[in-house]
Amino acid sequence: MLWSHPDLFVIEAAEPGYPGFTRVIWRRHVAEMTDLQAAERDRLMSVVWCVEAAQRGVLRPRKVNLASLGNQVPHLHWHIIPRWAGDPAYPDAVWAPARRQPGADPVTANELARYRVELVQALGMLAAGWR
Repeated sequence: MLWSHPDLFVIEAAEPGYPGFTRVIWRRHVAEMTDLQAAERDRLMSVVWCVEAAQRGVLRPRKVNLASLGNQVPHLHWHIIPRWAGDPAYPDAVWAPARRQPGADPVTANELARYRVELVQALGMLAAGWR
């Protein structure tokens, strides 16, 4: 758990080969974005974008993938996945068969720790502006 709010929470997925892979999960059980009120959708997506911005600013991935699938678990959540050319499935989706074994992480442990700290700070400032 990286950050928690009464409406949603943010976790680190800890997927091998994908440092910084983060999920934003809506607490109330709903399956689709349109199950939320407009203000709730705005709040959820502002958190998704905040995660993406922190990943880009600190981890500097080649690309960031955003996904909201829920085919197996129909509970609203978003995957925010920083991608690098050497990750196991690149350029395919992270759920595709791996093209290669995970290699050396493209970010250092210090960068990953900095990402976590900066993300939590950014989310705290974001939530402070919510009504």
